[in-house]
Amino acid sequence: MHRVNPEVYLVGESKLDEQEIARFLGETYGKIGEDWFEKNVSPEEELTGSELLTEVMGRLCYRSFGVGSHNKNLTKVREGNLEYVGNILRSKHGSVLEHGSTNWILKDVSRVLTHELVRHRAGVAVSQESLRYVRMDDFGLWIPEDPELTPEIVAMCEEKFRRDEQFCSTLTAKLGLDDPGRSFEYKKKWTSFIRRFAPQGMATSIGITINFRALRHVLELRTSEGAEVEIRTVFDRIASIAVERWPSLLQDFGRNAKGEWVPQNSKI
Repeated sequence: MHRVNPEVYLVGESKLDEQEIARFLGETYGKIGEDWFEKNVSPEEELTGSELLTEVMGRLCYRSFGVGSHNKNLTKVREGNLEYVGNILRSKHGSVLEHGSTNWILKDVSRVLTHELVRHRAGVAVSQESLRYVRMDDFGLWIPEDPELTPEIVAMCEEKFRRDEQFCSTLTAKLGLDDPGRSFEYKKKWTSFIRRFAPQGMATSIGITINFRALRHVLELRTSEGAEVEIRTVFDRIASIAVERWPSLLQDFGRNAKGEWVPQNSKI
C-alpha cells in the first residue's frame, strides 16, 4: 500500500489543417474569405485550434466571414475571436462548441471518482485501466486533507487498505497466477475474480476526451460546493488548466470564494 495524489495530464487537443481552411475560404468567399484568413489565422493571434475551429464553424452557419460574404442580410460582423466566441456563449449557440475537443489522462484517481465521471456521456469518451487484465499488487490510496481526519483515523484507513491488499495477494498466491506455465487466459480469469475484493478507493487511471460544450458543463457541475471531494479536486485542476489554455472558449468562467468554477452562461 502506498499513498498517492491524483494527477492531471492534458495530452491532446484539436489541431487544424490551416491550408484546407484557407482553400475553403478562398474557393467559397473569394477575396473576403482570403482576407479573413490572412487577418485571423496568423502567429500574432496565438489562437488554439479549438478556438479557431469554433469561430470557423460558427461563421459558417451565417456566412459571416465578412460583409458581402454571400449573405445579403449582413451589414456588419463581429471582429476577433474573443468577441465572436463571447457572442456565441451569450446566445447559447452551444453546438459549435462541440467541434473542438480536449484529451486528458487522470492518474491515481479512485473508482469513486471514475464511477461518477463515466455518468457523463454526451460529448465524452472514456478509456479506463482494466482490472480484468491489470494485476493488483500495490494499492494506491488518496485521503483528502480534512481536520476531522485525525492521525488515528488516517492510520486506521491505511491499515484497512493493507489488509485488503494482503487478502488479494494471498488469493493470487493460492490460485497460482505466477506458477510456471500459466496461460494468459488463466491469469485473466482469476485477475478478474480477485478484483471483486479490491477497495473502491484504490488508485487507477482513466483517459477522457471531451468537447468544449461538455467540458463547460462538467467543470460547472463537478467543481460545485456539493461535489464529491476527489472529483472536485481533480476538476478544479482541469479548470485552472483549461481557462489558461483556452481563454476564449472559457472566457465567462470565474472561480468564486467557495472554489466553484461558475460561468456567466450556464449549460449552453
